[in-house]
Amino acid sequence: MPRPINVLFVSPEVYPFAKTGGLADVSYGLVMALRELGVDIRVMLPKYGCVSERKNHIHEIRRLRIIEIPVGHRVEPASIKSSTLQNPRVRAQVYVTTNYAYFDSRKGLYSDPQTGKPYADNDERFLFFCRSVVEMCRFLRWFPDVIHYNDWQTAMVGAYVRALYPTEFRRTRLLFTLHSLTELGVFPPETFAKTGLPERYAEQLLHRGMVNFVKAGIEFADVVTTVSPSYAHELLTGVVDSGGLDELLRRRHPESFIGILNGVDPTVWNPRTDPYLDHRYDAETVWLTKPLNKQQLLQRFELRYDPKLPVIGVIMRLHPVKGIELFLEAAPTLLARRDLQIVFLGDGASEYRSALQKLQRQFPRYFALHLGFDEALAHLIEAGSDMFLMPSLQEPCGQNQMYSMLYGTVPIVRATGGLRDTVVDFDPATGEGTGIVFEEPTAEALRAAVERALQLYQQPELWQRLVANGMAQDFSWRHAARHYAELYRTLVRGKELARAAVS
Repeated sequence: MPRPINVLFVSPEVYPFAKTGGLADVSYGLVMALRELGVDIRVMLPKYGCVSERKNHIHEIRRLRIIEIPVGHRVEPASIKSSTLQNPRVRAQVYVTTNYAYFDSRKGLYSDPQTGKPYADNDERFLFFCRSVVEMCRFLRWFPDVIHYNDWQTAMVGAYVRALYPTEFRRTRLLFTLHSLTELGVFPPETFAKTGLPERYAEQLLHRGMVNFVKAGIEFADVVTTVSPSYAHELLTGVVDSGGLDELLRRRHPESFIGILNGVDPTVWNPRTDPYLDHRYDAETVWLTKPLNKQQLLQRFELRYDPKLPVIGVIMRLHPVKGIELFLEAAPTLLARRDLQIVFLGDGASEYRSALQKLQRQFPRYFALHLGFDEALAHLIEAGSDMFLMPSLQEPCGQNQMYSMLYGTVPIVRATGGLRDTVVDFDPATGEGTGIVFEEPTAEALRAAVERALQLYQQPELWQRLVANGMAQDFSWRHAARHYAELYRTLVRGKELARAAVS
């Protein structure tokens, strides 16, 4: 029997250690699903100041205390510690890189929580982390079959493997996943000197006169994946902005640029077992129990409960690509109707925070707002809302639309990326479909989509059919995990085109 493939999965955030968005959930759910398939997968991330060593059972590795990491002309100490990622069925080894100056002394992952601005030394912070990943492998004399690294913060791992230690990692294959191209890790050309790479590699890092971490991630990877087939197509065709990297991706297509749809971890997102809910339910009990969550949600925000008044949930990073500007343009007209309520959870740029606070003052009986992130509240919003709005201009995959359907909450989404791949527009004539989908990125189209949802809400038979369709969907991670496991095997065999693994 062949030995299991061993994989090092590198991510800037992993639930429950550190989370700002869907990447953390993906990093947990995919890893656990791969472990269940028998893949020998380990995880590595930075230990930010917000990560509790006690709560997460992080401890020292006796034989791996301090590794010296060069950053430009300096040397910084990295302490590699250990923990475990687990669900009721399997567990995975976790490594965390600690360094006081770059990580432990700061509460934010990528930005200062007080100002919302990215840390000025993010280039150094994540160069340090990427180099620590490679140096840890060398120290342990463990050269995994595959290193799977994710987004711009980890993109330099491949460069360090191939440029500095090609002999030691000669059997290691590199897989880079783009979860979003809204952030590319772009820094001044002076950052190249901090990488410690020979000058001959400058071409692979520089793009439009700047150091571009994502470009490096793509250049050195054996295979690049992204998180839905539609998003892959949109990047290749220029439908969404790739920061000018679309030509680089097209040169790889179709052999080694693949869209694999993300999934949902049922141990975390399942209304029947959700530990964050006081009132759990399934498809058979949804109509009796979901209203109890709705009442609790509205009580949490001191809003009036009326079973005839639908609640729209929104959980959003306050960034233009998430459609926050569409929402702010459409919301006053929607709220002025006084026949719906909106509960909003999110955080981001100060101008959007201020606009949302103004909206709350304008419609205190119909609009509730929580700025920041709250995991328990996110679960209650999914369970207590009747509808969930995602007006994204770009959405590589999205997960809340999948959570919503599983929780009996009807998604209202714009047709982009993974939203297009997961939500089918409901047809009242046939009873087919799982949500409300609109095409144009305009406030008018958003309002029309909400109007369609409100009309369906007033027709109980159609609404119940729509909810039942969504709750019957299977978004489990096992589908994506099987694709990735086969992709790993294909990479290790090295005999077939990577595309064949998921065709």
